[in-house]
Amino acid sequence: MLDELKRRTQRYEELLRVALEGADFIVQKDDPLYEDALELYEMAKAYYSDGLFFLRNNEYVNALVSFSYGHGLLDAGIRLGMFEGQGWK
Repeated sequence: MLDELKRRTQRYEELLRVALEGADFIVQKDDPLYEDALELYEMAKAYYSDGLFFLRNNEYVNALVSFSYGHGLLDAGIRLGMFEGQGWK
């Protein structure tokens, strides 16, 4: 069971890392949604950072949750038309 948790955690770390690297803002800086898009992106980066911290400390459940939340935020931003995703899965 621990091996499966580690595998999933590594997979979600990779998914979020690739999503962060490939996310392009669609909304322009003068768009009222720009600040919201920026906040979603920054929160996703923070969850990624938290996930790496948990991963280094062998807290795989917390790492998986952090990576999942971050990925969900970027997914919401894409669905709301704030980002385009290169390499999005």
